[in-house]
Amino acid sequence: MDSRVSELFGGCCRPAGGGAGGALRGRGGPAPGGGGGSKAKKKNGRSRGGKANNPPYLPPEAEDGNIEYKLKLVNPSQYRFEHLVTQMKWRLQEGRGEAVYQIGVEDNGLLVGLSEEEMRASLKTLRRMAEKVGADITVLREREVDYDSDVPRKITEVLVRKVPDNQQFLDLRVAVLGNVDSGKSTLLGVLTQGELDNGRGRARLNLFRHLHEIQSGRTSSISFEILGFNSKGEVVNYSDSRTAEEICESSSKMITFIDLAGHHKYLKTTIFGLTSYCPDFAMLVVSANTGIAGTTREHLGLAMALKVPFFIVISKVDLCSKATVERTVKQLERILKQPGCNKLPLLVNSDDDAVTAAQQFAQSPNITPIFTLSSVSGENLDLLKVFLNILPPLTNSKEQEELMQQLTEFQVDEIYTVPEVGTVVGGTLSSGICREGENLVVGPTDDGKFLRLKVCSIQRNRSACRVLRAGQAATLALGPFDRSLLRKGMVMVSPEMNPTICSVFEAEIVLLFHATTFRKGFQVTVHVGNVRQTAIVEKIHGKDKLRTGEKAVVRFRFIKHPEYLKIGAKLLFREGVTKGIGHVTDLQAITTKENGLEESLGPGQLSF
Repeated sequence: MDSRVSELFGGCCRPAGGGAGGALRGRGGPAPGGGGGSKAKKKNGRSRGGKANNPPYLPPEAEDGNIEYKLKLVNPSQYRFEHLVTQMKWRLQEGRGEAVYQIGVEDNGLLVGLSEEEMRASLKTLRRMAEKVGADITVLREREVDYDSDVPRKITEVLVRKVPDNQQFLDLRVAVLGNVDSGKSTLLGVLTQGELDNGRGRARLNLFRHLHEIQSGRTSSISFEILGFNSKGEVVNYSDSRTAEEICESSSKMITFIDLAGHHKYLKTTIFGLTSYCPDFAMLVVSANTGIAGTTREHLGLAMALKVPFFIVISKVDLCSKATVERTVKQLERILKQPGCNKLPLLVNSDDDAVTAAQQFAQSPNITPIFTLSSVSGENLDLLKVFLNILPPLTNSKEQEELMQQLTEFQVDEIYTVPEVGTVVGGTLSSGICREGENLVVGPTDDGKFLRLKVCSIQRNRSACRVLRAGQAATLALGPFDRSLLRKGMVMVSPEMNPTICSVFEAEIVLLFHATTFRKGFQVTVHVGNVRQTAIVEKIHGKDKLRTGEKAVVRFRFIKHPEYLKIGAKLLFREGVTKGIGHVTDLQAITTKENGLEESLGPGQLSF
């Protein structure tokens, strides 16, 4: 996998297109009734101060999205003010609690700018609008434009964030990848604890879950850490002796970091974290002094194979000379620009770069921001925080609503026994809504059956929650339900779903690497979502064997027990150095009518 970057990445990403240089560029979109003040008579703008990368136009507004262009908001009438407030509510809904206002910009994207007095009045009106809807505003950046005027004119970009209500804060999941000893856990410790590292790993101690991790300094399991931002864009973490509950209460946006293992020995755990926990983004950490080494390429390939947007953090810059850091950056840029990867690197050196990177990154899959920082000296750490604060969600409110209207489906990723609570399962709600006291069925068991159970209570980010919505991760308490009946890879679904399970399925695959030939009878470990099981190759359609880089439709059979799969689900398989990706195309389903619900209730099982 290491020596075949282009083959490994082949077909996994779209070709690069468009640049990252457009300052103040956003995902356009007006609310119904759009508009923003009077239209300017002049038709072109020029950059002031030699800022040639500041274009005279932004992309025109579109109907959807959380970006709003406003030429000016000076002393609006009461009717106009109410209309603007309604418009802001729409924008916040589209951005799931976040919106970006570009002040001094025409609806068609023309950068006109406002005088100092007009800008002050417009921001005052915007602040009044935000107060009306229970939101706060933060000025992200200001730019001067030369619009053939003697008076200096500015455009201002403002982040509007709603104060959370009913625990509906925006939650983004970021998987942390990178080679062993690249500084992943230390970086997370510094971000979430609010204290710099001492250079000997003190910051990472709170993240480790096992004694052997503390002794070796190497992560071997999946751990979760939270970083909050309040409605004003300020960091909320453990630095003020807050508990996790207090962080959730004070935050309107949460970043949940999924700390994954870097050592090759724990690769299956890392793959499980990427496939099962459905991260929105991935952060690839590269050590400045070692560069691209060990599992770095492999982790990069995994993120691309699973189409998880990723950004890169070069750590430990305090240990190296400037020349060494530049060499590592060039090494990364060279790999990102290769034909199979087709990414456009964007080195972040200022707050302005961080804002541009966050907006471009979310709207274009080609952009890959690169940060250079130190967890010991704190150099450029604030740039990463600015980026994470502004980073918008990948899904809009409409997609979220569509998922919530489907039947309940919860993926079981972790299983615990908690004293005085009973059996607890952790995972992600992939569709529907789950409420306290709801009756669900869980399975499939080893013989393909589904068992009835009841959700006793729900916790999200370590605080109690009554309702869980699609896309959110949480832990569900199941009371006295027998833990031995559960395993990772199961699903909890609504009884009306009549879930289909299978032991035999077909997938269209690409063989990324195999030392010889891939034939019938070969055994591989298959990862599909939260499912991880050994499967045997029963048939390769149209061929006798496969070699590296070839495609085919292959029939697999799970060797142990049936699993719950969906057509179209991403698939990743491996065995030693053999690796491949693909998607499920067909299932030989065993319906629950054939198998039946488990009616005989064992000890501790709950009936309806």
